[in-house]
Amino acid sequence: MIDGQPLACFQPFIDTATGRIAGVEALGRLRQADGRLTSVGPLFADPRTPAIALRRLDRQIRDNALSRLHEAPADWFLSLNMSPRWISRLRPEQALPSLKQLARHGVDAQRIVFEITELGGNSQRLAQVVARYRDAGARIAIDDFGAGHSQLDRVLALQPDILKLDMRLFQAAALGGPSSDVVKALAQMAEKTGCRIIAEGVETEAQLNYALECGSRYVQGYLFAKAQEAFFEADAFVQRFAALRQCYVRQKLDERSRLMEMRRQLAEWMATLQAWAGAGAPVSALPQPQAFPWLLRFYQCDRQGTQLTPNLEWRHGAWTADDRYVGHNWSWRPYFHHLLAEGREERRLILSDTYRDATSNQYCLTAGQFFDDGERLLLIDIDAAGL
Repeated sequence: MIDGQPLACFQPFIDTATGRIAGVEALGRLRQADGRLTSVGPLFADPRTPAIALRRLDRQIRDNALSRLHEAPADWFLSLNMSPRWISRLRPEQALPSLKQLARHGVDAQRIVFEITELGGNSQRLAQVVARYRDAGARIAIDDFGAGHSQLDRVLALQPDILKLDMRLFQAAALGGPSSDVVKALAQMAEKTGCRIIAEGVETEAQLNYALECGSRYVQGYLFAKAQEAFFEADAFVQRFAALRQCYVRQKLDERSRLMEMRRQLAEWMATLQAWAGAGAPVSALPQPQAFPWLLRFYQCDRQGTQLTPNLEWRHGAWTADDRYVGHNWSWRPYFHHLLAEGREERRLILSDTYRDATSNQYCLTAGQFFDDGERLLLIDIDAAGL
């Protein structure tokens, strides 16, 4: 038995371009006899709750949200959770209950985002229903993106307008490490397919910064607001968001300043190494690199990218040679194309983007510069952790 009066509470989506509320997600609550609001989440997660009772509860909550949408600004969208398992049970010719609810409340489907919340259901039937939602003017979102391997198939099949990053994956990624790379790759994929990204579960300033780093168009989470029964003012978080965004910008400027200083130091070190290499001097003639704590190794390649010399690394107060990679060709690495395209004729120093080195498992950058009339390339691998 479901105890309490079903109703919708609304958690806002903050538009990162303006700081204003762009829309809200309807989240189910039950009002208890003492006035407390409790989440319906445990009921939907409990396999003992009858499916027919859950469908009725879901429609009551959606009905309540739609009946109150006229109280919100006309340019807001409303995100409604949809279960693929229930959608799959609809007959091909059957009128869609959600679209009937929109019509009953006089809600324009263009204001609605149907959020596919699970991995279950028949994919073909789901795609057919989604096409009918889209024909009516609604947009489609996939929730918990990144949580399951079949999500990529679902993106290709449904071609959603919005992807909501899986909250647990996003929060772990904001701490750094391998999951950070995964989420950024997912965000880049979304951008290439024309999807907008929602970062869900933004609870700290660091998580907001990471959401902005991923290019999220909307953010949602306790850093700004929990779900509540009444609608927020559209500009309720503009000042707070502007202040947080400014902190993020200052942080990026600081990073850029450190990078520029490292470029200056690199140019100095590169000139020293090129003079050493051009003179054919022994390793013992190399200067000590105490001023360059980020140095991992340096080596030379020919103009085709084949390594000519051992890696030279500063270890325990001495230069150490590692000749395992002599003869390896690095022309397939993205930074090498960049060097050829921009650095060969001008002989200027080129710095790669940050990447994870497969050998050392470190985050690195590679600096390169041609010398010896463009016949040789000096490469310096840099520890990016300090950046």
